[in-house]
Amino acid sequence: MSTSTVSAVSAAPKKSARRKLSVPVILLIIAGALALVSLVRLISGADDLTSVGQVSGALQLAIPIGLAGLGGLWAERAGVVNIGLEGMMILGTWFGAYAGYQWGPWSGVALGILGGALGGLLHAIITVTFGVNHIVSGVAINILAVGVTRYLSNFTFDEAPGGSSKQSPRIDEITKITIPGLSDWLRDIQGKHWFFVSDLAGVLGGLVTNLSLLTIVALLLIPATIWVLWHTAFGLRLRSCGENPVAAESLGVNVYKYKYIAVVVSGGLAGLAGAFLAIVATGIYQEGQTGGRGYIGLAAMIFGNWMPGGMALGAGLFGFTDSLKLRGGAENVHAMLLLLAILLMLVVFWQLYRKKYLPAAISAVAAVLLFVWYSFTDEVPSQFVDAAPYVTTLLVLALSAQRLRMPKANGMPYRKGQGK
Repeated sequence: MSTSTVSAVSAAPKKSARRKLSVPVILLIIAGALALVSLVRLISGADDLTSVGQVSGALQLAIPIGLAGLGGLWAERAGVVNIGLEGMMILGTWFGAYAGYQWGPWSGVALGILGGALGGLLHAIITVTFGVNHIVSGVAINILAVGVTRYLSNFTFDEAPGGSSKQSPRIDEITKITIPGLSDWLRDIQGKHWFFVSDLAGVLGGLVTNLSLLTIVALLLIPATIWVLWHTAFGLRLRSCGENPVAAESLGVNVYKYKYIAVVVSGGLAGLAGAFLAIVATGIYQEGQTGGRGYIGLAAMIFGNWMPGGMALGAGLFGFTDSLKLRGGAENVHAMLLLLAILLMLVVFWQLYRKKYLPAAISAVAAVLLFVWYSFTDEVPSQFVDAAPYVTTLLVLALSAQRLRMPKANGMPYRKGQGK
Protein backbone atom coordinates (compact mmCIF):
# COMPACT_ATOMS: atom_id res chain seq x y z
CA MET A 1 0.00 0.00 0.00
CA SER A 2 1.43 3.39 -0.95
CA THR A 3 1.98 6.30 1.43
CA SER A 4 -0.90 8.22 -0.14
CA THR A 5 -3.23 5.25 0.34
CA VAL A 6 -2.25 4.89 4.00
CA SER A 7 -2.87 8.61 4.51
CA ALA A 8 -6.27 8.32 2.87
CA VAL A 9 -7.31 5.40 5.07
CA SER A 10 -6.29 7.30 8.20
CA ALA A 11 -8.22 10.42 7.31
CA ALA A 12 -11.53 9.38 8.90
CA PRO A 13 -10.18 8.34 12.30
CA LYS A 14 -8.07 11.50 12.60
CA LYS A 15 -11.01 13.81 12.06
CA SER A 16 -12.74 12.63 15.23
CA ALA A 17 -9.62 12.17 17.35
CA ARG A 18 -9.56 13.91 20.72
CA ARG A 19 -6.73 15.99 22.01
CA LYS A 20 -4.20 13.69 23.63
CA LEU A 21 -2.93 14.26 27.16
CA SER A 22 0.78 14.94 27.43
CA VAL A 23 2.99 12.79 29.66
CA PRO A 24 3.47 15.55 32.30
CA VAL A 25 -0.31 16.02 32.53
CA ILE A 26 -0.86 12.27 32.91
CA LEU A 27 1.77 12.11 35.66
CA LEU A 28 0.13 15.07 37.39
CA ILE A 29 -3.27 13.33 37.28
CA ILE A 30 -1.74 10.15 38.75
CA ALA A 31 -0.02 12.15 41.51
CA GLY A 32 -3.29 13.92 42.33
CA ALA A 33 -5.17 10.62 42.52
CA LEU A 34 -2.50 9.14 44.79
CA ALA A 35 -2.62 12.23 47.02
CA LEU A 36 -6.40 11.85 47.30
CA VAL A 37 -6.10 8.18 48.26
CA SER A 38 -3.42 9.14 50.80
CA LEU A 39 -5.74 11.75 52.33
CA VAL A 40 -8.55 9.17 52.61
CA ARG A 41 -6.10 6.73 54.22
CA LEU A 42 -5.12 9.28 56.87
CA ILE A 43 -8.73 10.22 57.64
CA SER A 44 -10.09 6.67 57.74
CA GLY A 45 -7.09 4.95 59.30
CA ALA A 46 -7.23 2.19 56.66
CA ASP A 47 -3.46 1.94 56.26
CA ASP A 48 -3.71 -1.05 53.93
CA LEU A 49 -5.15 1.06 51.09
CA THR A 50 -1.73 1.57 49.49
CA SER A 51 0.40 -1.09 51.16
CA VAL A 52 2.90 -3.16 49.21
CA GLY A 53 0.73 -6.25 49.59
CA GLN A 54 -2.38 -4.39 48.43
CA VAL A 55 -0.70 -3.06 45.28
CA SER A 56 0.91 -6.42 44.50
CA GLY A 57 -2.45 -8.17 44.93
CA ALA A 58 -4.26 -5.55 42.85
CA LEU A 59 -1.77 -6.02 40.02
CA GLN A 60 -2.23 -9.79 40.02
CA LEU A 61 -6.03 -9.42 39.99
CA ALA A 62 -5.94 -6.76 37.26
CA ILE A 63 -3.76 -8.69 34.79
CA PRO A 64 -6.38 -11.24 33.61
CA ILE A 65 -8.99 -8.50 33.23
CA GLY A 66 -6.53 -6.28 31.38
CA LEU A 67 -5.53 -9.08 28.99
CA ALA A 68 -9.18 -9.86 28.26
CA GLY A 69 -9.85 -6.15 27.69
CA LEU A 70 -6.85 -5.93 25.40
CA GLY A 71 -8.23 -8.88 23.45
CA GLY A 72 -11.58 -7.15 23.12
CA LEU A 73 -9.84 -4.00 21.92
CA TRP A 74 -8.05 -5.86 19.10
CA ALA A 75 -11.29 -7.40 17.85
CA GLU A 76 -13.44 -4.29 18.13
CA ARG A 77 -10.87 -2.02 16.54
CA ALA A 78 -11.30 -4.26 13.49
CA GLY A 79 -15.09 -4.02 13.76
CA VAL A 80 -15.91 -7.37 15.43
CA VAL A 81 -17.69 -7.36 18.80
CA ASN A 82 -16.19 -10.11 20.96
CA ILE A 83 -18.63 -11.09 23.70
CA GLY A 84 -16.95 -14.51 23.59
CA LEU A 85 -13.96 -13.32 25.65
CA GLU A 86 -15.25 -15.21 28.68
CA GLY A 87 -15.37 -18.49 26.76
CA MET A 88 -11.93 -17.92 25.28
CA MET A 89 -10.60 -17.29 28.80
CA ILE A 90 -12.18 -20.57 29.93
CA LEU A 91 -10.41 -22.39 27.10
CA GLY A 92 -7.17 -20.67 28.15
CA THR A 93 -7.52 -21.86 31.76
CA TRP A 94 -8.10 -25.48 30.77
CA PHE A 95 -5.47 -25.76 28.03
CA GLY A 96 -3.00 -23.79 30.14
CA ALA A 97 -3.48 -26.09 33.13
CA TYR A 98 -3.41 -29.27 31.02
CA ALA A 99 -0.05 -28.42 29.47
CA GLY A 100 1.23 -26.72 32.60
CA TYR A 101 1.06 -29.67 34.97
CA GLN A 102 2.50 -32.07 32.37
CA TRP A 103 5.25 -30.09 30.63
CA GLY A 104 5.82 -27.02 32.77
CA PRO A 105 4.22 -23.58 33.24
CA TRP A 106 5.57 -21.93 30.09
CA SER A 107 4.19 -24.78 27.99
CA GLY A 108 0.90 -24.07 29.72
CA VAL A 109 1.12 -20.41 28.75
CA ALA A 110 1.73 -21.34 25.10
CA LEU A 111 -1.12 -23.86 24.96
CA GLY A 112 -3.43 -21.48 26.83
CA ILE A 113 -2.84 -18.84 24.15
CA LEU A 114 -3.49 -21.48 21.48
CA GLY A 115 -6.75 -22.56 23.15
CA GLY A 116 -8.03 -18.99 23.28
CA ALA A 117 -6.91 -18.37 19.69
CA LEU A 118 -8.93 -21.39 18.53
CA GLY A 119 -11.98 -19.84 20.17
CA GLY A 120 -11.17 -16.57 18.39
CA LEU A 121 -10.81 -18.38 15.07
CA LEU A 122 -14.23 -19.97 15.53
CA HIS A 123 -15.73 -16.57 16.34
CA ALA A 124 -14.11 -15.11 13.20
CA ILE A 125 -15.46 -17.89 10.98
CA ILE A 126 -18.99 -17.45 12.35
CA THR A 127 -19.09 -13.65 12.22
CA VAL A 128 -16.79 -12.64 9.38
CA THR A 129 -17.30 -15.47 6.89
CA PHE A 130 -20.92 -16.41 7.65
CA GLY A 131 -22.10 -13.01 8.86
CA VAL A 132 -23.82 -14.28 12.03
CA ASN A 133 -24.73 -11.67 14.66
CA HIS A 134 -21.63 -11.00 16.77
CA ILE A 135 -23.47 -11.16 20.10
CA VAL A 136 -25.13 -14.48 19.26
CA SER A 137 -21.79 -15.95 18.21
CA GLY A 138 -20.03 -14.73 21.35
CA VAL A 139 -22.68 -16.13 23.68
CA ALA A 140 -22.58 -19.46 21.82
CA ILE A 141 -18.79 -19.65 22.26
CA ASN A 142 -19.12 -18.93 25.99
CA ILE A 143 -21.59 -21.80 26.37
CA LEU A 144 -19.56 -24.11 24.14
CA ALA A 145 -16.36 -23.45 26.10
CA VAL A 146 -18.00 -24.51 29.37
CA GLY A 147 -19.21 -27.76 27.83
CA VAL A 148 -15.95 -28.57 26.06
CA THR A 149 -13.74 -28.02 29.12
CA ARG A 150 -16.07 -30.03 31.36
CA TYR A 151 -16.05 -32.91 28.87
CA LEU A 152 -12.26 -32.84 28.52
CA SER A 153 -11.76 -32.71 32.29
CA ASN A 154 -13.73 -35.92 32.76
CA PHE A 155 -11.07 -38.07 31.09
CA THR A 156 -7.91 -36.03 31.70
CA PHE A 157 -7.80 -34.37 35.13
CA ASP A 158 -10.13 -36.96 36.66
CA GLU A 159 -7.51 -39.66 36.10
CA ALA A 160 -4.50 -37.53 37.10
CA PRO A 161 -2.98 -37.65 40.62
CA GLY A 162 -4.47 -34.83 42.68
CA GLY A 163 -7.00 -33.94 39.99
CA SER A 164 -10.74 -34.38 39.57
CA SER A 165 -13.42 -33.72 37.00
CA LYS A 166 -13.52 -30.09 38.14
CA GLN A 167 -9.90 -29.27 38.86
CA SER A 168 -6.38 -30.02 37.68
CA PRO A 169 -3.32 -31.19 39.61
CA ARG A 170 -1.06 -28.48 41.02
CA ILE A 171 0.98 -26.54 38.42
CA ASP A 172 4.58 -25.45 39.01
CA GLU A 173 5.12 -21.73 39.58
CA ILE A 174 6.59 -19.31 37.08
CA THR A 175 9.64 -17.53 38.46
CA LYS A 176 8.87 -14.46 40.58
CA ILE A 177 11.18 -11.48 40.89
CA THR A 178 11.86 -9.31 43.95
CA ILE A 179 14.49 -6.58 43.71
CA PRO A 180 16.67 -7.09 46.83
CA GLY A 181 17.24 -4.03 48.99
CA LEU A 182 14.87 -1.78 47.08
CA SER A 183 11.82 -3.87 47.97
CA ASP A 184 12.63 -3.89 51.70
CA TRP A 185 13.47 -0.17 51.70
CA LEU A 186 10.18 0.76 50.05
CA ARG A 187 8.27 -1.51 52.43
CA ASP A 188 9.91 0.24 55.42
CA ILE A 189 8.93 3.69 54.08
CA GLN A 190 5.39 2.49 53.42
CA GLY A 191 5.21 1.30 57.04
CA LYS A 192 5.86 4.86 58.30
CA HIS A 193 2.38 5.91 57.03
CA TRP A 194 3.56 9.35 55.95
CA PHE A 195 1.28 11.40 53.73
CA PHE A 196 1.86 10.68 50.02
CA VAL A 197 5.49 9.53 50.46
CA SER A 198 4.51 6.25 52.12
CA ASP A 199 1.73 5.74 49.60
CA LEU A 200 4.13 6.27 46.70
CA ALA A 201 6.56 3.82 48.33
CA GLY A 202 3.74 1.28 48.69
CA VAL A 203 2.83 1.55 45.01
CA LEU A 204 6.43 1.25 43.83
CA GLY A 205 7.09 -1.55 46.31
CA GLY A 206 4.17 -3.53 44.93
CA LEU A 207 5.75 -3.28 41.47
CA VAL A 208 9.10 -4.74 42.56
CA THR A 209 7.98 -7.43 45.03
CA ASN A 210 7.05 -11.03 44.06
CA LEU A 211 6.48 -10.02 40.45
CA SER A 212 5.86 -12.99 38.15
CA LEU A 213 7.71 -13.00 34.84
CA LEU A 214 4.35 -13.56 33.12
CA THR A 215 3.07 -10.37 34.77
CA ILE A 216 5.93 -8.45 33.16
CA VAL A 217 5.12 -10.00 29.78
CA ALA A 218 1.45 -9.04 30.19
CA LEU A 219 2.32 -5.45 31.09
CA LEU A 220 4.59 -5.14 28.05
CA LEU A 221 1.72 -6.18 25.79
CA ILE A 222 0.01 -2.83 26.44
CA PRO A 223 2.74 -0.61 24.90
CA ALA A 224 3.25 -3.29 22.23
CA THR A 225 -0.43 -2.98 21.26
CA ILE A 226 -0.18 0.81 21.18
CA TRP A 227 2.81 0.62 18.86
CA VAL A 228 1.33 -2.02 16.54
CA LEU A 229 -2.14 -0.51 16.19
CA TRP A 230 -1.25 3.20 16.15
CA HIS A 231 2.29 3.39 14.79
CA THR A 232 2.44 0.84 11.98
CA ALA A 233 0.81 0.55 8.56
CA PHE A 234 -0.57 -2.84 9.61
CA GLY A 235 -2.35 -1.27 12.58
CA LEU A 236 -3.71 1.54 10.43
CA ARG A 237 -5.22 -0.93 7.99
CA LEU A 238 -6.69 -2.99 10.82
CA ARG A 239 -8.32 0.05 12.45
CA SER A 240 -9.66 1.21 9.11
CA CYS A 241 -11.63 -2.06 8.94
CA GLY A 242 -13.41 -1.06 12.14
CA GLU A 243 -14.08 2.50 11.01
CA ASN A 244 -15.08 2.14 7.37
CA PRO A 245 -14.47 -1.30 5.82
CA VAL A 246 -16.00 -0.30 2.47
CA ALA A 247 -13.55 2.59 2.10
CA ALA A 248 -10.69 0.38 3.28
CA GLU A 249 -11.55 -2.26 0.67
CA SER A 250 -11.70 0.38 -2.06
CA LEU A 251 -8.11 1.28 -1.15
CA GLY A 252 -6.87 -2.30 -1.45
CA VAL A 253 -7.19 -3.53 2.14
CA ASN A 254 -8.16 -7.20 2.48
CA VAL A 255 -10.82 -6.57 5.14
CA TYR A 256 -11.57 -10.23 5.82
CA LYS A 257 -7.91 -11.00 6.43
CA TYR A 258 -7.46 -8.17 8.93
CA LYS A 259 -10.67 -9.04 10.76
CA TYR A 260 -9.52 -12.66 11.05
CA ILE A 261 -6.10 -11.62 12.35
CA ALA A 262 -7.63 -9.25 14.89
CA VAL A 263 -10.14 -11.76 16.26
CA VAL A 264 -7.58 -14.59 16.48
CA VAL A 265 -5.18 -12.27 18.35
CA SER A 266 -8.11 -11.26 20.54
CA GLY A 267 -8.76 -14.90 21.40
CA GLY A 268 -5.07 -15.52 22.05
CA LEU A 269 -4.93 -12.63 24.52
CA ALA A 270 -8.05 -13.91 26.28
CA GLY A 271 -6.48 -17.38 26.36
CA LEU A 272 -3.35 -15.86 27.93
CA ALA A 273 -5.60 -14.24 30.55
CA GLY A 274 -7.07 -17.65 31.34
CA ALA A 275 -3.62 -19.27 31.50
CA PHE A 276 -2.53 -16.51 33.91
CA LEU A 277 -5.47 -17.32 36.18
CA ALA A 278 -4.67 -21.02 36.24
CA ILE A 279 -0.87 -20.84 36.42
CA VAL A 280 0.04 -17.61 38.24
CA ALA A 281 -3.02 -16.49 40.21
CA THR A 282 -4.07 -19.88 41.63
CA GLY A 283 -1.60 -22.53 40.43
CA ILE A 284 -4.48 -24.84 39.56
CA TYR A 285 -7.37 -25.13 37.12
CA GLN A 286 -10.84 -25.02 38.69
CA GLU A 287 -14.13 -25.12 36.85
CA GLY A 288 -15.70 -21.64 36.78
CA GLN A 289 -12.56 -19.84 37.98
CA THR A 290 -12.83 -17.09 35.36
CA GLY A 291 -15.78 -15.70 37.35
CA GLY A 292 -17.01 -13.39 34.61
CA ARG A 293 -13.64 -11.66 34.15
CA GLY A 294 -14.07 -11.78 30.38
CA TYR A 295 -17.15 -9.59 30.68
CA ILE A 296 -15.38 -7.29 33.13
CA GLY A 297 -12.47 -7.00 30.68
CA LEU A 298 -15.00 -5.93 28.05
CA ALA A 299 -16.33 -3.31 30.50
CA ALA A 300 -12.77 -2.09 31.15
CA MET A 301 -12.22 -1.72 27.41
CA ILE A 302 -15.41 0.33 27.07
CA PHE A 303 -14.43 2.48 30.07
CA GLY A 304 -11.07 3.07 28.37
CA ASN A 305 -12.84 4.30 25.21
CA TRP A 306 -11.34 1.52 23.08
CA MET A 307 -7.81 2.70 23.94
CA PRO A 308 -5.12 0.52 25.60
CA GLY A 309 -4.15 3.07 28.27
CA GLY A 310 -7.72 3.72 29.36
CA MET A 311 -8.45 -0.01 29.32
CA ALA A 312 -5.47 -0.64 31.61
CA LEU A 313 -6.77 2.04 33.98
CA GLY A 314 -10.19 0.36 34.08
CA ALA A 315 -8.64 -3.06 34.76
CA GLY A 316 -6.45 -1.54 37.46
CA LEU A 317 -9.48 0.04 39.13
CA PHE A 318 -11.28 -3.30 39.32
CA GLY A 319 -8.14 -5.09 40.51
CA PHE A 320 -7.61 -2.44 43.20
CA THR A 321 -11.15 -2.70 44.60
CA ASP A 322 -11.11 -6.50 44.36
CA SER A 323 -7.83 -6.61 46.28
CA LEU A 324 -9.29 -4.29 48.94
CA LYS A 325 -12.10 -6.79 49.37
CA LEU A 326 -9.63 -9.62 49.95
CA ARG A 327 -7.28 -7.62 52.20
CA GLY A 328 -8.97 -5.96 55.17
CA GLY A 329 -12.46 -6.48 53.77
CA ALA A 330 -15.04 -4.30 55.50
CA GLU A 331 -12.56 -1.69 56.81
CA ASN A 332 -10.99 -1.02 53.43
CA VAL A 333 -14.30 -0.93 51.57
CA HIS A 334 -15.67 1.42 54.25
CA ALA A 335 -12.79 3.79 53.48
CA MET A 336 -13.71 3.55 49.80
CA LEU A 337 -17.09 5.13 50.62
CA LEU A 338 -15.27 8.30 51.60
CA LEU A 339 -13.08 8.16 48.50
CA LEU A 340 -16.09 7.73 46.21
CA ALA A 341 -17.91 10.59 47.95
CA ILE A 342 -14.97 12.95 47.39
CA LEU A 343 -14.64 11.85 43.77
CA LEU A 344 -18.34 12.49 43.20
CA MET A 345 -18.00 15.99 44.64
CA LEU A 346 -15.19 16.66 42.17
CA VAL A 347 -17.50 15.39 39.43
CA VAL A 348 -20.17 17.84 40.67
CA PHE A 349 -17.81 20.81 40.29
CA TRP A 350 -16.77 19.63 36.82
CA GLN A 351 -20.37 19.24 35.70
CA LEU A 352 -21.31 22.65 37.06
CA TYR A 353 -18.38 24.12 35.15
CA ARG A 354 -19.77 22.53 31.99
CA LYS A 355 -23.28 23.78 32.89
CA LYS A 356 -24.74 20.29 33.18
CA TYR A 357 -26.97 20.98 36.15
CA LEU A 358 -29.10 17.82 36.29
CA PRO A 359 -26.13 15.40 36.30
CA ALA A 360 -24.44 17.67 38.85
CA ALA A 361 -27.50 17.48 41.12
CA ILE A 362 -27.65 13.68 40.85
CA SER A 363 -23.93 13.38 41.61
CA ALA A 364 -24.28 15.74 44.58
CA VAL A 365 -27.11 13.68 46.09
CA ALA A 366 -25.08 10.48 45.66
CA ALA A 367 -22.03 12.14 47.27
CA VAL A 368 -24.06 13.31 50.29
CA LEU A 369 -25.55 9.85 50.77
CA LEU A 370 -22.08 8.29 50.69
CA PHE A 371 -20.77 10.87 53.19
CA VAL A 372 -23.68 10.09 55.53
CA TRP A 373 -23.15 6.34 55.13
CA TYR A 374 -19.44 6.69 55.91
CA SER A 375 -19.99 9.03 58.89
CA PHE A 376 -22.62 6.96 60.69
CA THR A 377 -21.10 3.49 60.21
CA ASP A 378 -17.84 1.79 61.14
CA GLU A 379 -17.99 -0.95 58.51
CA VAL A 380 -20.13 -2.05 55.59
CA PRO A 381 -22.20 -5.24 55.25
CA SER A 382 -20.35 -8.28 53.96
CA GLN A 383 -22.66 -8.45 50.93
CA PHE A 384 -21.55 -4.98 49.86
CA VAL A 385 -17.90 -5.92 50.40
CA ASP A 386 -18.30 -8.78 47.92
CA ALA A 387 -20.12 -6.53 45.43
CA ALA A 388 -17.78 -3.51 45.81
CA PRO A 389 -15.57 -4.20 42.73
CA TYR A 390 -18.62 -4.61 40.50
CA VAL A 391 -20.44 -1.58 41.93
CA THR A 392 -17.34 0.57 41.46
CA THR A 393 -16.95 -0.60 37.86
CA LEU A 394 -20.60 0.17 37.06
CA LEU A 395 -20.37 3.59 38.71
CA VAL A 396 -17.26 4.57 36.77
CA LEU A 397 -18.80 3.32 33.51
CA ALA A 398 -21.94 5.36 34.17
CA LEU A 399 -19.96 8.54 34.82
CA SER A 400 -17.73 8.09 31.75
CA ALA A 401 -20.41 6.92 29.30
CA GLN A 402 -21.00 10.38 27.80
CA ARG A 403 -17.49 10.56 26.33
CA LEU A 404 -17.34 7.10 24.77
CA ARG A 405 -16.83 6.65 21.03
CA MET A 406 -16.58 3.13 19.62
CA PRO A 407 -15.21 2.36 16.14
CA LYS A 408 -17.89 3.45 13.65
CA ALA A 409 -18.37 0.07 11.97
CA ASN A 410 -18.07 -1.98 15.16
CA GLY A 411 -20.50 -4.90 15.08
CA MET A 412 -21.95 -3.92 11.70
CA PRO A 413 -22.37 -6.65 9.06
CA TYR A 414 -19.92 -6.45 6.17
CA ARG A 415 -19.72 -8.53 3.00
CA LYS A 416 -16.81 -8.49 0.63
CA GLY A 417 -17.41 -6.22 -2.36
CA GLN A 418 -20.51 -4.52 -0.92
CA GLY A 419 -19.14 -1.07 -1.75
CA LYS A 420 -18.96 -1.78 -5.49
